[in-house]
Amino acid sequence: MGTLANLTLVFVAGFITALATGIGALPFFFISEVSDRLQVGLWGLASGIMISASTFGLILEGMAEADGRGDYLLMVAGLAAGVVLVIVANRIISDHHFDPREYEEADFQKLVLILGILTVHSFPEGVAVGVSFAELNLAGGLSFGPFVVPLLAIFMTVAISIHNVPEGLAISIPLRSMGVSNWKMVWWAVFSSLPQPIGAVLAFYFVRIAKEFLPAGFGFAAGAMIYLVLSEFVPEALEKGSGLPGRGHRELVTGLVVGFAVMVPLAFL
Repeated sequence: MGTLANLTLVFVAGFITALATGIGALPFFFISEVSDRLQVGLWGLASGIMISASTFGLILEGMAEADGRGDYLLMVAGLAAGVVLVIVANRIISDHHFDPREYEEADFQKLVLILGILTVHSFPEGVAVGVSFAELNLAGGLSFGPFVVPLLAIFMTVAISIHNVPEGLAISIPLRSMGVSNWKMVWWAVFSSLPQPIGAVLAFYFVRIAKEFLPAGFGFAAGAMIYLVLSEFVPEALEKGSGLPGRGHRELVTGLVVGFAVMVPLAFL
């Protein structure tokens, strides 16, 4: 397949993960609010999925690539770069805190700023999808029309999609309090993940033209996502669970365990 067809497929995969964020708004079509207990459990689920996908998908694949090249240092450098980039980006935008309520009230310039801020959180997930397609149309994948799709790419696309559901829910809750319509909540949830297909395409193109840096690409995506889980997802869950019995630790751990239980077997299929 040509480069344009490959890039289109990767973009579609990234866009599917963005659309999955909209699923987080769907409960409000049937109920008026979501309990803190469920929110904590879902953040735990998302964290378990991301850590397992990063560890048993990206890191193991990166180690295999590094082993074949005899260069584990490149893998470690990628991991460190992913963490550092997220830390630096967060510090740069630290003065620009916003609430999803601002979506409805923002003009075009403000929306561009918000999308830029969201890129810090959403872009690494797109990168993870992109690098997982590095072996696209090579032996060992599943046939999908004219494409041969790597199993890792399917695994990461599913993992990121499931992970995005709690994020969509977290965005929808304050919008619900403003009386925003259900379908507009779905749109704003998807909007929050729009950097993902862009990140997927850029990462895929980079690792295809610079294959010697593939271990670093896997490491970068894994490092960024694991750091996001530890620095943002888990603290967010604990904040939501602060008023629950046991401060929500049971719900968080349950979500983590379920996330691992769902994704780890898929990683070894």
